[in-house]
Amino acid sequence: MSLAGFKLPISPGPSAHSVKTVDELSSIIKDTITSAPALRNVAVRGELQNFKKHSSGHVYFTLLGSESRISAVLFRSHTAGILTWPEDGDEVMVTGSVDVYAKGGAYQLYATRILPLGLGAQSRAKEELRLALEKEGLFDPRLKRPLPKYPSKVAIVTSPTGAAIQDILKVSMDRAPFIDIVVIPAMVQGVDAPPQVARALSLAAGLKGVDCLILARGGGARDDLSPFDDERVVRAVRMCPIPVVTGVGHQTDSSLADLAADAALPTPSAAAERVFPDSGEIRSLLFHRLDLVSAGAARVCDRFFTIVERYGERLGRIMELRIGENETTLDRSLKSVSVGVKMFIERNESILASSASSLDALSPLAVLGRGYSICKKQDGAVIKSASQLSIGDAVSLVFKDGAVEAGITGVMAESDSHHGQV
Repeated sequence: MSLAGFKLPISPGPSAHSVKTVDELSSIIKDTITSAPALRNVAVRGELQNFKKHSSGHVYFTLLGSESRISAVLFRSHTAGILTWPEDGDEVMVTGSVDVYAKGGAYQLYATRILPLGLGAQSRAKEELRLALEKEGLFDPRLKRPLPKYPSKVAIVTSPTGAAIQDILKVSMDRAPFIDIVVIPAMVQGVDAPPQVARALSLAAGLKGVDCLILARGGGARDDLSPFDDERVVRAVRMCPIPVVTGVGHQTDSSLADLAADAALPTPSAAAERVFPDSGEIRSLLFHRLDLVSAGAARVCDRFFTIVERYGERLGRIMELRIGENETTLDRSLKSVSVGVKMFIERNESILASSASSLDALSPLAVLGRGYSICKKQDGAVIKSASQLSIGDAVSLVFKDGAVEAGITGVMAESDSHHGQV
């Protein structure tokens, strides 16, 4: 067979402008991956393999699926919560983002957190964290605060659509419907639950008038309790300035959040019964206290009346004694005053008689009684000398038993009277 004149088809090569360097292609791949929203924040479940902690502090490992694998790195800045619990073969949940490691020509998972899923890994992680936090003193019983007996406002951190909130509200309505309730919604299971619960506890701390807080979740598998073994939640519970009561499990379940709380109950309903007082018991207690107060008041009154009666009798005896003493003193004083007054009267009667006698002797009436008279002018002035009168003057002559009007017909001087002139 001759091949003369036969031409093989030639495929067109890439144009010069479409040729990429390795670096350019790596950059395009990197941009394509990092720009995908689904790869920015992912949670990947798989089996842990080749777990190594480098001297730099970074952690390198591989996640295995049933038919594939992905390399992962956890930088030192995110390894604070990783102690020694991870082991090859552990089932884990890794959160982070997917990016390209250009030098290795491969994509890998840049992890920010590793969460244990299997029972063995969960138990080891929980125990290591418990020992570390216990060493810090977060579970010290002396940090436990007493719960208020009669709270006026209660905050509840839980899922707003779960069974826990319904159980708590039912208990609150049955026991204490007068207490205000504030619900702060948060996811209580899943990979996003720990930061939401921690944020909700922080929000509750800023509410005014809240006396107590309930952190609760309903029933579920033991894996669903893992958010309450998360270090962020445990620290948020301990740092909350409001007394915290947890109700996040079943009768046999216990979480690290329970150890940090001021009181831990096995279920949301039990937590609500611990926080909300029974109004029936309050009513009975009030009536009992009222009976005690009434009985106490009656005893006090009886004792008071007895004391008053006893002091009244004593006062009566004292008054009788004082009155008797005063009567004796009064009688003695009256007798003394009577004697003194009698002596005073007698003394003054004698003085008065002597004075009367003296006055009588000096009285003009006594002189008139001896035959003398008083000569007065018309204006009442007493004439003491003949020189005061002139012929024709009118005068009054006052005698002991009356007076007469007279006129002066002549005046005799004293020398004339010696010669017998009238």
